[in-house]
Amino acid sequence: VLEDTGLTSYKVPSKRALGPILLIRLHKEPYSFFPENMWYCNTVRVTSPEGNTYCFPCYRWIQGYRTVDLSLLSAAQTPCDDSHYLLQKHRREELVLQQERYKAMGSENPGVLSCSPPCSNHQTPPPGIGVLFKGPVCVSPEYVTKHWQEDAFFGYQYLNGFNPVLIRKCTALPENFPVTQEMVAGSLGESTSLQEELQRGSIYIADYKLLEDIPTTKVNGHQQYIAAPLCLLHQKPSGEVVPLAIQLSQHPGPDSPIFLPSDSEWLWTLAKTWVRNSEFHLHEVTSHLLRAHLLAEVFAVATQRQLPMCHPLYKLLIPHVRFSIHIDVLARTFLISPGGVFDRAIATGRRGLAVLLRKALENLTYRTLCLPDDIQERGVASLRNYYYRDDGLKIWASMGPDPSWCQWAPLHWSQWGQTPAGVNGRLSIGVNGARPRLVSMGVSLLESMGPLGTYPDEHFTEHGPKQLMAAFQDRLAEISQEIEERNRSLSLSYNYMYPPNIENSTAI
Repeated sequence: VLEDTGLTSYKVPSKRALGPILLIRLHKEPYSFFPENMWYCNTVRVTSPEGNTYCFPCYRWIQGYRTVDLSLLSAAQTPCDDSHYLLQKHRREELVLQQERYKAMGSENPGVLSCSPPCSNHQTPPPGIGVLFKGPVCVSPEYVTKHWQEDAFFGYQYLNGFNPVLIRKCTALPENFPVTQEMVAGSLGESTSLQEELQRGSIYIADYKLLEDIPTTKVNGHQQYIAAPLCLLHQKPSGEVVPLAIQLSQHPGPDSPIFLPSDSEWLWTLAKTWVRNSEFHLHEVTSHLLRAHLLAEVFAVATQRQLPMCHPLYKLLIPHVRFSIHIDVLARTFLISPGGVFDRAIATGRRGLAVLLRKALENLTYRTLCLPDDIQERGVASLRNYYYRDDGLKIWASMGPDPSWCQWAPLHWSQWGQTPAGVNGRLSIGVNGARPRLVSMGVSLLESMGPLGTYPDEHFTEHGPKQLMAAFQDRLAEISQEIEERNRSLSLSYNYMYPPNIENSTAI
């Protein structure tokens, strides 16, 4: 008896005992006058004449008229566990097919992933189920409209906004940022001084040096510009983080003054707007594209090319790389392709994006990707009201391995309503809460995706892994409850690290 979820059972007669079944072969053949279509197969369960039941995993779209060999879904197996020559042969052939499907293009486009359509039977979304999705929003357009000019909201975004990975403690002012006590005395008040606050550990800095000398393009015929600012911040006794001083370049002097809250209202607002514009570029290219997408793609490709479905690492990783390659191919097609969104609407254009990516990669370290290490290295362990850190560390501890998607969720979903888009030749800080075109064109959520901790595809069948999965789900439920309780006391909820809002994979 051959069963596929949602389909009728089929009887395949056998005149003799089959013995242990190791492999099965599925044939997808033409049928009458019906056109060629795609067929998604979850698993195939086979009951032998002896009454034994076997489960064969598929979890892929089968396109065209072809034959697919499936091996037994038993305990997770490494190569040394394959005692039968047929299983060894199947493992080798499976990897050959996967390596042919996932390969880099030639030297004309180094490093660009090429996938024959469909990109992957594991990675291509089912046809017709893509929907435009609005993610979890914890800052409403109405709130942004009301508070966007306030220094407290400007500072809050460094902690819990769309790029909460930049702020770091400042124990000594950089030589190229000559802020004096006289400049900030009015902001700090008479009871303290800049030096005292530096020693106390309440002074923080945001440095956009990576944006220095990044080439820009023209949008609608207008030349675009990018600043590489420095922004000094102070956490007040109340817990609010506010900006103290802004310099819009890395080189102080008459042509690069230091802007202060004591300046005229619109001069100070304009300085903050330029900083937010720089934040947009740094976030989209370094935090979002590089760290949350392209690095995840490296592991997605390696998993598909080097690990057969029966390998324990494949079973562990595959839920967390599902559709990751597909969404990156869409990004290359519509966003960062010649004439794509970056060339038409973003100040860096495609050329500037490539330069910024290279600089960001050169400055990336393993500690940057490990949330606990990154928190310590930036000196923000004691920064109050830093909900990104608090929630993220809990989720990190619940996972154990190196979960980059833990950082992807706040870096992606917080774009809704908080990202300042520098498009159409003008600066915008998202006053109306509009999502930038960069992340709203050609982007969809697949209805078949699930939040972190859900595993619709049954890759692990052993008791031990299932126990660990259940414990992980229980801990996520506890964290969710803790976040809900915390948010009840906040005027502005923080939900970007709320476990039901964290997708299993980088897929949108």
